[in-house]
Parts: sequence; structure tokens; C-alpha cells
Amino acid sequence: MRTYRRVVAGRRSGPEVLELVEEPVPEPALGEARTRVLAAGVGFPDLLMREGTYPGGPDPPFTPGCDLVGEVDAVGPGVSMVRPGDTVAALTYYGKVLGSYAEVACLPAEKLVSVPAGVDPVEAVCLVLNYTTVYQMLIRPARVAPGERVLVHGAAGGVGTAALQLGRLYDLEFYGTCSARDSEVVARLGATAIDYRNEDVVERLRALPGGGVDVVLDGIGGMVSLRSYRVLRRGGRSVLFGYRSTLVRGRRSIRKLAEFYASGAVALLANLVPDGRRVTLYQIAKLRDKRPDCPGNVIRSGHRRSRSSRRQGDGGHRLSQSVSVRQGRNDARNRAAAGSHGALDMVAGAASRSPSDAVTGGQHEPLWPRRG
Repeated sequence: MRTYRRVVAGRRSGPEVLELVEEPVPEPALGEARTRVLAAGVGFPDLLMREGTYPGGPDPPFTPGCDLVGEVDAVGPGVSMVRPGDTVAALTYYGKVLGSYAEVACLPAEKLVSVPAGVDPVEAVCLVLNYTTVYQMLIRPARVAPGERVLVHGAAGGVGTAALQLGRLYDLEFYGTCSARDSEVVARLGATAIDYRNEDVVERLRALPGGGVDVVLDGIGGMVSLRSYRVLRRGGRSVLFGYRSTLVRGRRSIRKLAEFYASGAVALLANLVPDGRRVTLYQIAKLRDKRPDCPGNVIRSGHRRSRSSRRQGDGGHRLSQSVSVRQGRNDARNRAAAGSHGALDMVAGAASRSPSDAVTGGQHEPLWPRRG
């Protein structure tokens, strides 16, 4: 009997609850395709799910991992859109589907996105969760327009760097909160870095011409969501998408959870004020199911820009380039998350950290339609 291994979080707690289990290889059901995992993303949502602060996250025991790139090795009845040997990418967590910290995974075939030939699976998996998140937020709840001013909280993180890279293609003016040590990364991606520990973010942004920003991407939450609202100018949009403030030193905090939901409720109530400012909640799975083409758009667009950059000799914006404050260490973690032979134990050890993120880029056509 063939077996495979996966990482399982048996209960809510720290990374010590992660363990490797060996089970019989699952057979794909009706409408499913089984993929051999070539690369698994390791990100902050995995930590939130393990701690139990991610709304709608799976109940233990579960396998973490929100995204993967793999090779189809079997298909279930009724599947014609993919076949064995295809390289595909996917977001995971469809109903009871397991996560990507596994050697194989069965997923709905209709949700799989073809990965172009020649793309490194480790690079491709960096696009799936973070870049789809940004793509969706910018064109739907934020509805950005060229030239608008955008604040990104946690701008040196995975979603933050993705926002700066994709936003640059649409002529957005970026400000990014970060620590002093991360400011160089944020500046290199074309944004004005704001040291949130030593600067008054609200005062700094409200002093700008026009008094504030048009859009805030807030992956922190809690009291930060209230400050996000305060920096919006008339007609501005704040998108609340993250839960980082629910943790203290990487662990769930009941006090911070209460603060998170109380502050979020106050921020949403501000929508009743007739001044044109708007606060919106965002969850990737909901928009993914409404707009299933989003992951495909992101991967195909990133690949086109990579090929164009190589033709133009633009080495600064290749898909294969990585940006991270802890470049070497994070890249090693990301590489450790790739493949299905002997790497899962390394993934488990890295599961409370974030990997490096691939860069897409080049000044090309916008990824999304104009607002209006």
C-alpha cells in the first residue's frame, strides 16, 4: 500500500503541536485531482489558524498550508480539465480539503490553475496566496485608480511587498508602515517608509497635501484599524484583511482578541458617518469563490511580466528575484518548504515564520480595469 506524509496540527497551540503522520495515499473523488506537492507556501495565516484566531479556519486536527504548486498524478471521475503530468497551482481549504504541508493533496479539479512551463514551482507558489490577496483587494473593495495614495500596514511582509510591487504597475503612491530595520526594503520597492515605532503615523499622513490617503490596506487590525480610518481623506477606503494584532509574541491573546473585535466593530460603525469614507472587511476565500479566475490571472500575469523583463534585460524585476529583510534565512526556509521528499519536517519547523516572496514587475499594462 502506498503511503504519504503530511504535517498535522492536533490542537490549538504553538509550533510544538505540529507532527508528521504517515497515511495511505488518498484516491481522488468525483471532480477531484490528486497532486504531488512540489512547493508549499509557508505564511502567517498558517500560524493564525494553528492558534485559532483566523475566522473560518479549520478545526483541529488539520494540515496547515494555504497554497501549493504540484503535479497532477491522478484524476477522479468526471475530470477533463486537467490530466496527469500537468503542473498546477491552487489555494487550499475547500470545505474539508487538507492544507498543503503534505506530499500529496486532493483538490477540486475546477479550482486548479495551470502553471506555465518553465516556471520554478517555488517561485510560482509565492504568487498564489499573497498576490491573489493583493490583486483582489486593490480591484474590488479598494477599487483603486491611478495616482491614488495608498497606506500599507506591515509593508515589508508578504502581502505588503506584493502590494508595493503590483501597485507600482498602476501608478499608485505608496506609504508603508514598518520597523526601522525594514525601511530599506520598503523604500527599494518604491514606497515611503514610516517607522511606526518612532513616528506618529496619523499625524505624518494627515499632514500630506489633501490631508491623508485614499486607501489603507490593514493587515494588523485592533487599534490600528481605528488609526487606519483616521488617515483616510474624504472618499477614502480602508480594507481590513488581517489578524496580526490578535497575537502576542506569536501566541493567541484573549485580551488582544477582544480588542481586535471591539476596534473592528467601531471602525465598521464609522461607515454610518456621511463623509464618503468606507471601511470594508476582506477574506480571500469569499472573493476566491466569487471570482475563481483571480489566482490564474495573477500567475499568468506574473509569468508574462517575467518573460518580458528577461527579454528587455530588466534583471531588477525578474520573477526569480526575492525581496526579504532576512533574505538568506527566509529564502532557505522557502526552499525547505518545496518538494515532497524529506522536506516536510523542515516545513513543520518553519511553520511559525513567513517565507520570502517572489517579485513580479516591470512597467507594463495594469493588472486590473480602471475604477469607475
